[in-house]
Amino acid sequence: MMEGGKGPMTVKRFTGAVLVLMLAAAAGAQTHAVRVVLTIHADQPVHSVSPTLYGLMTEEINHSYEGGLYAELVSNESFRADWSGVHDWYVVQNGDSAASMAVDTGTGPSAAITHSLKLTVTKADGADKAGVLNVGYWGIAVRPQTTYQGSFWAKADSPEMGDVTVRLVNNETGKTLAAATVSGLGTSWREFPFTLKTGQVEASSANTLHLTVARPGTLWLSEVSLFPPTYDNQANGDRVDLMKMLAAMHPAFLRFPGGNYLEGNSIKERFDWQKTIGPLVDRPGHESPWGYWSSDHFGLLEFLDWCEDLHMQPVLAVYAGYSLNGEHVTPGPDLQPYVESALDEIEYATGGTDTKWGAVRAEDGHPAPFQLKYVEIGNEDFFDRSGSYNERFAQFFKAIKAKYPDLQLIATAPVTSVRPDVIDEHYYVRATKFFDDATHYDKTDRTGPKIFVGEWATREGTPTPNMDAALGDAAWMTGLERNSDIVIMASYAPLLTNVNPEALQWTPDLIGYDALHSYGSPSYYAQVMFSNHLGNEVLGSSVEGAGPRFFYSITGNAADKRLYLKLVNATSKPQALAVRFEGAGLTGSGELITLSAKSTQATNSITEPRNVVPVETPLRGVGADWTHEMPAYSIEVVQLDLR
Repeated sequence: MMEGGKGPMTVKRFTGAVLVLMLAAAAGAQTHAVRVVLTIHADQPVHSVSPTLYGLMTEEINHSYEGGLYAELVSNESFRADWSGVHDWYVVQNGDSAASMAVDTGTGPSAAITHSLKLTVTKADGADKAGVLNVGYWGIAVRPQTTYQGSFWAKADSPEMGDVTVRLVNNETGKTLAAATVSGLGTSWREFPFTLKTGQVEASSANTLHLTVARPGTLWLSEVSLFPPTYDNQANGDRVDLMKMLAAMHPAFLRFPGGNYLEGNSIKERFDWQKTIGPLVDRPGHESPWGYWSSDHFGLLEFLDWCEDLHMQPVLAVYAGYSLNGEHVTPGPDLQPYVESALDEIEYATGGTDTKWGAVRAEDGHPAPFQLKYVEIGNEDFFDRSGSYNERFAQFFKAIKAKYPDLQLIATAPVTSVRPDVIDEHYYVRATKFFDDATHYDKTDRTGPKIFVGEWATREGTPTPNMDAALGDAAWMTGLERNSDIVIMASYAPLLTNVNPEALQWTPDLIGYDALHSYGSPSYYAQVMFSNHLGNEVLGSSVEGAGPRFFYSITGNAADKRLYLKLVNATSKPQALAVRFEGAGLTGSGELITLSAKSTQATNSITEPRNVVPVETPLRGVGADWTHEMPAYSIEVVQLDLR
């Protein structure tokens, strides 16, 4: 560990340590000899802590948005199909009614959505209706006394088709949980809104959405949508429970839209931001690199709104001419259209309404510009074997700096053509690697570009991390905090996962959920503990007697009169500590937060979401010499009040 103190251990410190040992022995409070002596120089700040140290990284993976954060309950709302049929949609034939469905590639509600579902009803009446149902993302969550807002685009072969009945139906009982009648079908495409309100029903995810008619005829459907209440009641908004969990992390920034999701498998399948804005019916969608379709209903403005909702600084990644299958755009004239697109994207986010793209943003519903400081050029371009990133980055860098000189530009691979403001580095390792490498940034050249650890995680546990992963994460974070003069941002990845096995492409992931429930992993709680207890200065310190799996960091905030000590004991035995506070001006009061488990494999899940959670304990009488015993396999935060 990097030591803030100077020279060998002084007599004064030694005397303090002996006093601690004597007091502990006399009280019989310790069952293990004090082996770690930690001295904190609270009046000797080493350097400032980056105010943007902890944030979020996100991309569409593991159904992070559709079937996850994005609150839409209907899956495949635009009726994509393959040889097996229309995904997640099935024919409803009540009683002796008769109907069939097929994708019609000849008609759709917009120039972007040129196909639709053609429902042909040959027999139906008021008692026995026919139509289609949607199964949602491995179920549709229904809760009691809840209002759902929905809509669909439709046309019929004749106005005589009559009304469309929309129902939420429980799969187990067959009972209707909520219903609405939609009138006014005509022969031209039109959007039809509806509202569903549940009564005192039981909360469950074993439900489907039905759209049925009572007369024969032909009905075309597209863009079927159903939303529960959303976070802050935003239209086209986000799932409440997941947003609350993210808000609890107090993230300083959001890096978006990826990740591989930015690049796409091919240039054609990249995140083409202009196709992700405007009315939902005008967004064509695209194939994501993780093997499923993205409607792009969660698009650029939705990302920016997410930042605004959680008071995060946007870190905008722009497509830089490289895709995952190895395609790249040659620097020079071929690359220039992509550079211009990036400039337009920045203008969409930050421009006033007197600019072309700022006016488009205002038309999309957000007149005020967003504040943008960081732009990342590409993603993981060290995979580009063509060696073109050096010049591609320079072309983007020069163009963006010429128009937006105050923006900080992030490189995703080492470059020599120009000096980037920040370098993005990624780490996916086992816990033992993070234990061994927690001092990684202690040795970093402080004169180089700043560092953004844009993706990192201890890869242990599935579908979400176990306790060993949390210990590895916490050990790594002590190093990030200790070096937060050069490491200005860091974000765990991936952030979210739908835990249904069919939804998984990568494990582990920080937060797990299904259609109805969500939970935090041990690593999630470690993130919350670290990000919520962070000072604005790293304080001087020294340690003696620490083993290879003991880690710590110490920060303080003089204005808030708080001192924060992070401790990690990644061993199977309790760890006794003697902590000496020098120059601290302690009040004696504070709080101890402990995350611990009996085994490295202990974890949380959908069915057992609180196996491993933090425990908070008030502290009283903490003086300049404080003894403490850490549990085995534990992560702790000691928050102390200062005078």
